[in-house]
Amino acid sequence: MGSLMDISKIRADFPVLDQQVNGSPLIYFDNAATTQKPKTVIDALSHYYQFDNANIHRGLHTLAERATTAYELTRTKVRDFLHAPSSDQIIFTSGTTAGINLVAQTFGRSTFKAGDKILISNLEHHSNIVPWQMIAQETGAIIEVIPVDETGVLDLAAFEKQLDSRVKLVAVNHVSNAIGTINPIAKIISLAHAKGAKVLIDGAQSVAHIEIDVQALDMDFFVFSAHKLFGPTGVGILYGKRELLDAMPPYQGGGEMIKEVSFSGTTYNELPYKFEAGTPNIADVIAFGAAIDYVKSYGTGELMKQEQALLAYATDKLASIPGLRIVGTAPDKIAVISYVVEGIHPQDLGVLLDKFGVAIRTGHHCAQPLMQRYGLVGTCRVSFAFYNTTEEIDRFMVALERSIRMLG
Repeated sequence: MGSLMDISKIRADFPVLDQQVNGSPLIYFDNAATTQKPKTVIDALSHYYQFDNANIHRGLHTLAERATTAYELTRTKVRDFLHAPSSDQIIFTSGTTAGINLVAQTFGRSTFKAGDKILISNLEHHSNIVPWQMIAQETGAIIEVIPVDETGVLDLAAFEKQLDSRVKLVAVNHVSNAIGTINPIAKIISLAHAKGAKVLIDGAQSVAHIEIDVQALDMDFFVFSAHKLFGPTGVGILYGKRELLDAMPPYQGGGEMIKEVSFSGTTYNELPYKFEAGTPNIADVIAFGAAIDYVKSYGTGELMKQEQALLAYATDKLASIPGLRIVGTAPDKIAVISYVVEGIHPQDLGVLLDKFGVAIRTGHHCAQPLMQRYGLVGTCRVSFAFYNTTEEIDRFMVALERSIRMLG
């Protein structure tokens, strides 16, 4: 892909972008919350319900076989996308949150004991905080927080001091959803493994921007959501090392996760089905396969180049506004900018910008501990995808400056 030269073709693939909101052309800058879906994904979803709607794995009729084949093909596509060694190490969940909870309730419950330590960072989304708090309360494990500096960079010197033989798990995000910081996960994993700790990486915000190789990074667990990667909501992925997944007990009981059931006892299914109880989200998993195909047709690296150009352009523009402060200035960031404007509540700005057709996110971004670190109730957040343009940024700036004048 070139860069912005192909933008008309790219934007034509996303029907939702071609509309007006409150009388203005939609400017969608809320991609960190969820990405929009290309027509190929929408078509795949529709095709399943029109032609292949059947339950999977159990049926022998034609529709069931077609649905099963398409569903399992997505698992293979995810394996290849993550450079995982085997498809049966790819577990379908309902999202990143479900994947983290699965690990907490299986690996955590069977591993942690009183006095063990779980390290999480000050950059985490609530979904990578609360499950560990719950399991720590249950097991007697202790949570320690890796600090973050004023720019939004993790304090690795402090992290190394926190690492000791009591640390059983390090759970950190690859990228901060709130301020865009890219964490040095290769170093984090290496340091943790040297002390015997396992590592879970929350890849919800990185998977659409950074190529992931779970083997090269020696990841123990990696989780993400399809809807952050131009796929449907309600689908998530948990990758785990085979020896860890094999040792973990089932998370939920029911159909599909069993081999044989009797009233005298039950034997559980093999990977990945041991962790996939009940009828899954068949249609959306199949459509997620189309999303992976779409991203791979361009290449994650090429998409990020375009997004980084948008990040640089918008950062320069925003820096020129008096009273506006960008929160999170790490040298390595994805295309996310959080900012506050002196004397103006973020929510008021968000409401006014919507009147001009601009969709941004305001609030604490499910990262209240990070907001507390900076003494803020929340921020305004703009987040870009490769289908956004510099022209949209220019129009956003006009709307933002007008909104600030109205609220000032």
